[in-house]
Amino acid sequence: MPPQSSTQATTAKAALVTGASRGIGRAIALRLAADGYAVVVNYAGNAASADAVVAQIEANGGQAIAAQGDVADPADMQRVFELAQQTYGRLDAVVNSAGVMPYVPIAGGDLGEFDRVIHTNLRGSFIVLGLAAQHLSDGGRIVALSTSVIGKAFPNYGPYIASKAGVEGLVHVLANELRGRNITVNAVAPGPVGTELFFNGKTEEQIAHFVSLAPLERLGQPEEIASAVAFLTGPDGSWVNSQVLRVNGGYVF
Repeated sequence: MPPQSSTQATTAKAALVTGASRGIGRAIALRLAADGYAVVVNYAGNAASADAVVAQIEANGGQAIAAQGDVADPADMQRVFELAQQTYGRLDAVVNSAGVMPYVPIAGGDLGEFDRVIHTNLRGSFIVLGLAAQHLSDGGRIVALSTSVIGKAFPNYGPYIASKAGVEGLVHVLANELRGRNITVNAVAPGPVGTELFFNGKTEEQIAHFVSLAPLERLGQPEEIASAVAFLTGPDGSWVNSQVLRVNGGYVF
């Protein structure tokens, strides 16, 4: 066995976060780094944003690398997982945050957009969760991002809701498939969160409507979703398994 690099030798724990160059994924990467994880910042296309996340983590005294890869491409993600192992010598947590959210009606809806959201959100989750199961050390943590909009059935959210309902199904099945390895598999389902992905394509009136839905009468912040992920990947989440944690300010179903 070749000797470990100095990076591997000094890494206490390591995490891979997909879709980590912006929005909720970025907040998760920063929070896990603050919690002591060395972080692999996965991104699809925006290298500058991913590098900025790495630079921020390093400026705060943490360890991070950027790794390009499309979550729906198995070869890309195999390479990303291997890079994580080669760089840090271990992998203790995987958070699949990458996703897209088009607005498509079911009647007469654009099949190309339907295929795109299923490709990234559901196929991507299937690939990432499967590779996580293969690469994680025993006792590791897997978290997938779902959505609280599943319970609302808003018009034009059909393909997005279908993709995320599938993600929740995968979480429950994988938790059972990993019996005996002490690996937890959970989902975090945010309500409306003030990110670029959320604001894109919405009018001021639509945004105000979403703000009014929860009893707290505001949008969530990416850091609040990251806190929930940190709970599931930290010591206090060790007995939580095969659950969907709906972090939504009281967004009633």
